[in-house]
Amino acid sequence: MKYTLSFIVSFICLQCFAQLTVANDGSGKYTTIQAALDAIPSNNKKNTTILVKPGIYKEVITVDATKKHITLKGTDTKATVITFNNHAGTRLPNGDTLNTWTCATAFVYGDDFTAENITFLNDAGFTAGQAVALRVEGNRAAFKSCAMIGFQDVLFVSGSGVKQYFKDCYIEGTTDFIFGAATAYFQDCRIHSKKNSHVTAASTNIIIPFGFVFNNCRLTADSNVNKVSLGRPWSPTASVTYLNCFIDKHIIPEGWSNWKNPANEATARFAEYKCTGPGANTSSRYLWTKQLSDKEATLYAIENVLGAWKPYKQ
Repeated sequence: MKYTLSFIVSFICLQCFAQLTVANDGSGKYTTIQAALDAIPSNNKKNTTILVKPGIYKEVITVDATKKHITLKGTDTKATVITFNNHAGTRLPNGDTLNTWTCATAFVYGDDFTAENITFLNDAGFTAGQAVALRVEGNRAAFKSCAMIGFQDVLFVSGSGVKQYFKDCYIEGTTDFIFGAATAYFQDCRIHSKKNSHVTAASTNIIIPFGFVFNNCRLTADSNVNKVSLGRPWSPTASVTYLNCFIDKHIIPEGWSNWKNPANEATARFAEYKCTGPGANTSSRYLWTKQLSDKEATLYAIENVLGAWKPYKQ
């Protein structure tokens, strides 16, 4: 069988990008994560793993929409940290001003992305305002044993209806620190509040059946935090559901917020099912929020929420 030179070059190129190594101490092929991402060809078909050795990587990273099937793998969340201090209002050298959509430490636009054992940190500070640690817009993005840490607007699960999965993750912030339009399933995660404010701000489109689903997660807070809502609707048809979660005493008895707009009460889709803990008492919950029956809760099974995509079996 004869092969053209271009075919051979393309084949060799695809083989070369099966695994890349990043180490900021110079012991890997690349010293920055972005350099490794840039080395992956656009429209790649082959699964590519970027091994990130322990270190503090002070950089903004972007997984381009043309680059898919990428796994970013660290050794441990405490040892492998990507951090930057972008925040809304920051003026760039070219004169542009950052906003909620553009101020992240990490941007993931490519589909079929996976991260493991990585911390995504925005260290702009408590008073910086919106300062996103991770913005995910790609479809079928999975995060396993990762941490997303910052203050306001930490985890931006962006992209209307795209599917995202978070397993054994630690997510810490202050105001609306999990927000966006995506369908995101959180399994066995810890959700930690640093301020009296709101955990979620979903903007689920009315045609999307599921927004944020938290299953078997733990909601905790700093010791001085005692007035936090489970969520408020960034869009009127926001969808957020907590299933079998431990909810600590920092959550207000009413549970939720209408974002100072009573009209949202007729359209927001906020629900709970068999949660436990001192903040899970349903006796004072707003009547416009829902306590699911056993039958209703089955609709939120992970296979229904994520459909044909099964990252939880990988």
